[in-house]
Amino acid sequence: MPCPVPFPYSRPRNGGTGGNGSRRRRRARIVHRLAHNGAVNDHDPLASFAALLTDRGRFLLDEVREVEAAQELAVATRLRREHPAELVSAAMGQARLRQRAAGKFGSADAGRMFFTANGVEQATRATVAAYRAERFAGLGVRSVADLCCGIGGDAIALARAGVRVLAVDRDPLTCAVARANAEVLGLADLIEVREADVTEIDTASYEAVFVDPGRRGGRGRIFDPEAYSPPLSWAVAAALEAPHAALKIAPGIPHEAIPGEAEAEWVSDSGDVKEAVLWFGTEPGLVRATLLPGPRSLTGRGLPDPQVRPPGRYLYEPDGAVIRAHLVAEVAEEVGGGLLDATIAYVTADDLRPTPYATAYEITDQLHFSVKKLKALLREREVGILTVKKRGSAVEPEELRRKVKPQGPNAATVFLTRVQGTPTMLLGHPAT
Repeated sequence: MPCPVPFPYSRPRNGGTGGNGSRRRRRARIVHRLAHNGAVNDHDPLASFAALLTDRGRFLLDEVREVEAAQELAVATRLRREHPAELVSAAMGQARLRQRAAGKFGSADAGRMFFTANGVEQATRATVAAYRAERFAGLGVRSVADLCCGIGGDAIALARAGVRVLAVDRDPLTCAVARANAEVLGLADLIEVREADVTEIDTASYEAVFVDPGRRGGRGRIFDPEAYSPPLSWAVAAALEAPHAALKIAPGIPHEAIPGEAEAEWVSDSGDVKEAVLWFGTEPGLVRATLLPGPRSLTGRGLPDPQVRPPGRYLYEPDGAVIRAHLVAEVAEEVGGGLLDATIAYVTADDLRPTPYATAYEITDQLHFSVKKLKALLREREVGILTVKKRGSAVEPEELRRKVKPQGPNAATVFLTRVQGTPTMLLGHPAT
């Protein structure tokens, strides 16, 4: 998970404690919020988090575990009669973060772990982290330096795979959260959390390095790899010094930015592209698309671009990881098909050949782009459940649904795309 502070890692400044007047001023700056997703005590977030680890803090976390948004005010009001208001707010905020994290970590783990707002947003999905940890373990790796460890999601997966982990991050609160997570999940013997600048860590005693640079800034996502925190060039240099390494990068990274020494892998989970990873110490130059659950991996064979051909009976929509990895040609060869258009990743074929790397649809109708004709056809077919997919079209799916007003008991899928350069609509349904 990415380092939560911009490179070169500036440590938050804590104010002085002073005398009674300072304490009064400090209390005045405490902000109480219901379901606050950040630190409750803006002046000392570490103290607020540490309070959650006390017996009283854990009691409150249990009390608010199942509280829904509509109940927050009433529950918080009741608890504040017997407990410090700032601690109640911290517990409520942590409960909300745990609820958000359940989708990534599963309810069982998320209900015990601790999070920050950035940590929930940027943490690796547990299924993806587990897959990567198994790849490390399969390479014979028994120790990993996890640089920019965040709240510890990847370190947890590595430890569960039997790998000893040094988890490093610059932010004190993030390190405290990662340390608490290792302890609450019973993995503290395998995970050492260290607060430090990752660029100053000696990784020579570790069999592998994992780096998850920060890819978000004050204005959102960062697309320039050299603007990562730390920059990709530094991460690559660190990787080349280790027997094995993995660098997590944005899925949209240009292929020309991938070092020749690296294997590039794009990973999707249940059809959603989650990340790209550069592997070192494996197969330099290899390109791979991995689909979870499974895992199922498709590797590049250097095939030429598929030929463009007229629409056949079936349309294949390659998984997003396959598209990002530029392996559409491999899918086309597997199903005996070609492309609808030279610039669009839709494969068409005459025969149905099931593949885990693409979803197949049987095409029943082909129309030149016309909302009026589509509306008439949907009315004739009594289609009320319309799935709209598009590639190479400027029309927004919701806009099209509003215009055609589907009604009826039947379902259909319409593809807004181009066929050899011509705006086209293809109507069909998932192939069986």
